[in-house]
Amino acid sequence: MATRQTRLELTWIGKETRPLLEPRILVEDPDKSYHAPHQVGLRTVFDNQLIFGDNLLALKALEQEFTGKIKCIFIDPPYNTGSAFEHYDDGVEHSVWLSLLRDRIELLGKLLASDGSLWITIDDTECHYLKVLCDEVLGRRSFVSSIAWEKDQGRRGDTDISSAHDHILLYARDRDIWRRRRNLLPRSEAQVSRYRNPDNDPRGPWLQGDNGTAKSGSAAARFPVTLPSGRIVTPPSGNYWRFSEKSFQRALVDNRVYFGAKGDSMPVIKRYLTDVQDGIVPRTWWPASEVGSNQDAKRDHLRKLLPEIEPFATPKPEELLERVLTISTSAGDLVLDSFAGSGTTGAVAHKMGRRWIMIEMGEHAHTHIIPRMKKVIDGEDPGGITESVNWKGGGGFRYYRLAPSLITTDQWGNPVINTEYNAAMLAEALCKLEGFTYAPSDSVYWQQGRSTERDFLYVTTANLGPGQLQQLSDEVGPDRTLLVLCTAFRGNTDRFGNLTVRKIPTHVLSRCEWGRDDYSLEVANLPPAPPPAGQQDMFGDE
Repeated sequence: MATRQTRLELTWIGKETRPLLEPRILVEDPDKSYHAPHQVGLRTVFDNQLIFGDNLLALKALEQEFTGKIKCIFIDPPYNTGSAFEHYDDGVEHSVWLSLLRDRIELLGKLLASDGSLWITIDDTECHYLKVLCDEVLGRRSFVSSIAWEKDQGRRGDTDISSAHDHILLYARDRDIWRRRRNLLPRSEAQVSRYRNPDNDPRGPWLQGDNGTAKSGSAAARFPVTLPSGRIVTPPSGNYWRFSEKSFQRALVDNRVYFGAKGDSMPVIKRYLTDVQDGIVPRTWWPASEVGSNQDAKRDHLRKLLPEIEPFATPKPEELLERVLTISTSAGDLVLDSFAGSGTTGAVAHKMGRRWIMIEMGEHAHTHIIPRMKKVIDGEDPGGITESVNWKGGGGFRYYRLAPSLITTDQWGNPVINTEYNAAMLAEALCKLEGFTYAPSDSVYWQQGRSTERDFLYVTTANLGPGQLQQLSDEVGPDRTLLVLCTAFRGNTDRFGNLTVRKIPTHVLSRCEWGRDDYSLEVANLPPAPPPAGQQDMFGDE
């Protein structure tokens, strides 16, 4: 009988509240962008992006252009250990954290390519809640694995149980597609050395495959085997060959059975190195000996790379990101980190020939990330994965800030277009709001954006009269349509069948939360906790 499955959902204070995000445009600051003077090698990428600003607004800014295009997203969000929420009780801090992560994960999921994956590092404090939250937002079938990364090889004596690992939650946009396209890990020298060739087999090194006996099996797996020495052997009582007689005979004909140097040992069926898959399937245990620890990143790399700057307390080692990107990407793929921190994701992606986007709102975007990436580009970062990937420098990045809010208020409190917007910025911002691609024509002044080959958008701060609208309508013609956004217009526009005329900012006022620049995890911006149900407030009201 079929059983009914119940969808598991988390509930928390404020879950129903959703931000109405303004899709900001990005403004480049060329003075902070940085590029190598020339191409170095074939893997270097110049058009990477470092975005300074609130990461939720920045993700919204990326949505139109990058939906379905990001191959790998790695984020290391605040762990909600209590230090950032010390003035709030546990229930409120937990709820706030869930809401803020939910809003970001929803946007991150949209950005993933069909074969893309999302990797989230987290500790025990919120890991299991985050797992259920991601199941709800991304779909439970999208969950691939929870990886244990050994972040600390030491042992603390001032705690109940010394924490040695963090979790990495792995989700795929489409798990079936991701599995077919994900990469295996290269075999280590130790793993390759297990393959030997004691009999000088021309097919090369081999490993013992099906060999010896096992405690379980069928009666058919107890057949006698005649060794080259003439001795006949069968498995001991209660044991069985690990191979069938049919597979043994096939291997014998193919000269893939080894009976020892003297031809008198129990049979071994060879498994050649050339026949196994090109790499190994990743495991869920990632020891520090393989991918580094927090201490490795802080002591052995960042302190040497940027000695004048205090490193993060728990930076991620480059080897950890190298493994993530090895599994999930190939050269030229696009990688995103919306909690960039000290810039490890971008540094590793850069050295591995991936394109990258990093988002950071903290001042360490300037104190840590930019100096670090300059050294990577200049070939002056000898640590991390530099030697293993033979990085020599090159490439570059563009530095962007989020534009200010499009709508502000004048001295009388009326909504007006922000005076910081020039004509080009205004047209680009309104294209993004209306879902048009910003693509200004060099020859046709009213073709500033397009949604199709025959549908265009025109933005002007002029007050358009009937004559100007008639001229626009004539130029657009009967086979095209034009959305006209202007500060004011006169006359009846219904007679222009190919024009849709709207006033700004009135036309867009209800679209967004204008003027809000910070959706961060800082509790200083959050309202106080509500009183428990039924508790009287200071005025005695229920």
